[in-house]
Amino acid sequence: MLTVGEAFQDLVFAGLPRLPRPGEELRVPTFSTSIGGGAPISACAMARLGLRVGTMTAISASGAAELRREGIALINVQRERERGAVSVALSIPHERSFVTYDGVNAVLEPRLLAKLRSGRHRARHVHFALSPRRCHAWLPVVRRIQRHGASTSWDFGWNDQLLKDPFFPSLLNEVSWLFLNEQEARLYSRTRSATAARAHWAKRMGGTVIKRGVNGAVLLCNGEAISLRANRARVRDSTGAGDAFNGAFLAALMRGAAPTGALRVAMYVGARSTEALGGVAGLPVLADLPRLARKQLGAG
Repeated sequence: MLTVGEAFQDLVFAGLPRLPRPGEELRVPTFSTSIGGGAPISACAMARLGLRVGTMTAISASGAAELRREGIALINVQRERERGAVSVALSIPHERSFVTYDGVNAVLEPRLLAKLRSGRHRARHVHFALSPRRCHAWLPVVRRIQRHGASTSWDFGWNDQLLKDPFFPSLLNEVSWLFLNEQEARLYSRTRSATAARAHWAKRMGGTVIKRGVNGAVLLCNGEAISLRANRARVRDSTGAGDAFNGAFLAALMRGAAPTGALRVAMYVGARSTEALGGVAGLPVLADLPRLARKQLGAG
């Protein structure tokens, strides 16, 4: 497995009863710092479920060391003396707000494209976790990966500027799996209701997963629509839970699970992620999964 995209140093302030008002200072009992971003968190979720994983991103020396402790091979495009990206999360029950400094991520996209064009990466699956500035540049990369027998997936996040890119619809349709939350599902389908958005994405050739937070998730694949309720969790912080979900879903698929089984595994891992601060600390290892989830992963 290979994940490709942005990385951050996440600073998480949790336990806030609400977001601060202008000019107000709130003191919190809980603070954490860890690696963040879709590429590292998804990679960590995959690695803890027993897969061999690499990630291609730009990350600081401390973040790189953390990934290596997880057993993840790193292709690091950050250069000496460049400042890494930092994201501050203000976490309130079941929701959070962010302030982000882009740092090296402002110049990340052309470096990732250059690496992917020049290298031979023998992954069975490549997961992209970034919002592209030039969709047309990514289309031949995705097609080349798939021509070599690998599957692909993408989590674009929220970016309404993508609607202005004439190549964005082609990129949406090209990947094997697409991950969206409910707001993104409506935005990118240009629809106003969840029902209309699901009908739109059900027509896509590949599989689509719509993450609904506390309301569960919807899987649209092979003409079927499957909805599952969210797992119960004692939520401390939801930062990175969607990326943990993505990684677990893909790990289960690569270990032979059917899409519905992969969705169940992803729901469990995503819920566990919310029980600790940041996107990585709460991720379970394979042995910690309930028996049914381990069975879906072929682990008995």
